Amino acid sequence: MSGKKVLNGRRFSRRDFLFVTAAGGGAILGASLIATPAAGSTKMPQKAVSYQATPKGKARCDNCSLWQPPSSCKLVDGTIAASGWCVLYKAKS
Repeated sequence: MSGKKVLNGRRFSRRDFLFVTAAGGGAILGASLIATPAAGSTKMPQKAVSYQATPKGKARCDNCSLWQPPSSCKLVDGTIAASGWCVLYKAKS
């Protein structure tokens, strides 16, 4: 055999399988990160968004569009430091 597997009478390569698996997993992960929690639902854990209590250069929570003074975020659970940062950071416009 030429390295291709047979599933339901169709042949596909390992590359095809990995592409479909990665694309599907990426779509699911992307949808879960993009979706914002609805009113009444839980926020994302700090660990899931790589939250840190220190800024990343000039990017810091208190100049993020998601910041809610004095110490919270619209999308991230728990106490948030004004000087903190996470991957959801979006500068205020």
